[in-house]
Amino acid sequence: MKQYKHILITFIALFLSCATYAQVKFEAKVSKNKLGINERLRVDFEMNKDGDHFNPPDFNNFTVVGGPNQSVSNSWINGVRSFTKTYSYFLSPKRQGNFTIDQATINIDGETYKTIPVKVEVTSAVQVPKDPNDPNYIASENIHLVAEISKTNPYLNEAITVVYKLYVAPNTGVDNWQEIDSPRYNDFWSQNIDMQGQKVQTGTYNGEEYRYLVLRKTVLYPQKSGKLEIEPLSLDIIVQVPTNRRDIFGRRLTTQAHRTVSAGKKTINVKPLPEAGKPADFSGAVGDFTFNVSMSKTELKASESFQAKVEVKGKGNLKLIKLPKISLPSSLEVYEPEHNEDITTNLDGMQGTISDTYTVVPQNKGKYPTPSISFSYFDLKTETYKRLSSNEFVIDVLDGPLNNSSSNAVTSNNVKQPVVLSKDQFAFIKTKTNFTSIKPTYFFKTKLFWGSLLLPFLMIPLAIVIRKKKVERDADVFGNRIRTADKLARKYLSNAKKALGKKEAFYIAMEKALHNYLKAKLHIETSDLSKDKIKTLLSERGVEADTINDFSSIMENCDLARYTPITAVTMKEDYDKAAKTISLIDKQAS
Repeated sequence: MKQYKHILITFIALFLSCATYAQVKFEAKVSKNKLGINERLRVDFEMNKDGDHFNPPDFNNFTVVGGPNQSVSNSWINGVRSFTKTYSYFLSPKRQGNFTIDQATINIDGETYKTIPVKVEVTSAVQVPKDPNDPNYIASENIHLVAEISKTNPYLNEAITVVYKLYVAPNTGVDNWQEIDSPRYNDFWSQNIDMQGQKVQTGTYNGEEYRYLVLRKTVLYPQKSGKLEIEPLSLDIIVQVPTNRRDIFGRRLTTQAHRTVSAGKKTINVKPLPEAGKPADFSGAVGDFTFNVSMSKTELKASESFQAKVEVKGKGNLKLIKLPKISLPSSLEVYEPEHNEDITTNLDGMQGTISDTYTVVPQNKGKYPTPSISFSYFDLKTETYKRLSSNEFVIDVLDGPLNNSSSNAVTSNNVKQPVVLSKDQFAFIKTKTNFTSIKPTYFFKTKLFWGSLLLPFLMIPLAIVIRKKKVERDADVFGNRIRTADKLARKYLSNAKKALGKKEAFYIAMEKALHNYLKAKLHIETSDLSKDKIKTLLSERGVEADTINDFSSIMENCDLARYTPITAVTMKEDYDKAAKTISLIDKQAS
């Protein structure tokens, strides 16, 4: 009895172990559920049976810095097979917050299995354990990203620069890096400076010797006053860290580690421009400038053109400046200006020239004074406002009609000009007005309202009459046939009618029209258009003999008319005869 009991227990144990093995497991496991933004997260997707078409989730809010690494474990213990297959990923968080790693999927034995979503909390940077043998600790101590700002308390629209430098210790190497977070310069006008051809340089960081590389240079012009934030630049870097092991030649071996570095947020305290002494025409120019207005010529003839150029040159927020408008007499015709910029941007900000060039055309003889215009800006050196004014010019138009009515032109001679009164100097008193009522008007119960309401009912009898006429017209078979025939004749002879008066073109067009009509009516090809066959086919269709003879005579006229003198009257008679004949054939043919 005990022997049977032992066999039964063994059988049940084997059955349970087989049942357990048959159950498919597909799970997602994380190395930690809470980590700092400067740490790494390992995610393992583990299954106890091999499958196909593994699809990882979209690791939103994380950067994949390693993987997928695949491992397989297959073992037998006490006659029981144990199988495990794992896909591993190494992730770096992009920002702080509570995130969810979504489901991964795989196909096992024709069925799709999904993992359960895993929640992870990312906190601020945590203290890295100071283990001198830990590659991550070594990388954190030897890699630094720094944002150097030229000035932290600038004036509004004053240029500042941000230079991002990556410092690397001499015994550490960098294989590659990628940006995790790029700074967005809200409330700044920004421009990046070209960084091509940058080389590794030697410098110091915290009093120690480092190598560094300039990653980015950006020029900023603050557009509002107060405390403004510059968002950080964050990088994920693959670092080669030295170890305590050495190769057979005694050289120190290295291992690879991932390091996330950030330049951190920077706060800029922007000072507003002073209100004391601010000119009324100040438009926001800040820097050091010169101002000039020039004319391409000051003596010319009427209807000739010259160019008036307004130019600002110097260092400052040139691309943000609005140039003053030139002031010219109304007697001169002035066109819209052409704007030009010749600006370079470096670590000192924008430098160069901006200008507006006006094309001016005088219409009358005389001397035209151009008054001075001014340009105001805030000088950063003296921290005061400055005003620059242009010279005055006199445009002397030497030849052309006199402009007696212009008050802006000074005539070239000293003789007083007679006063000429215009016929339209005084306007007549208007007897009709366009006054509008101040009382509101309403559409309800107006004549238009009642008319719009009754119009659909009044249209019903008209629609009945139109429909009745249409039915009668459709029933008139003979009349419809006549109308269709006339329409067909006009269609085929339209080109000939356009050529009336041009003998050769007219008869060629009419001959083509007659041929095309016969081809469509009799269903024959051009090669079969002989006179005898045409007569036979028309006769078989029931066309009268007189109509057939008229058609033949028209065809003969088309051949003979090219070689004999023909008048416009004769061409009109032939056109009318052709139209009448086509219409008769279409009516008579069955």
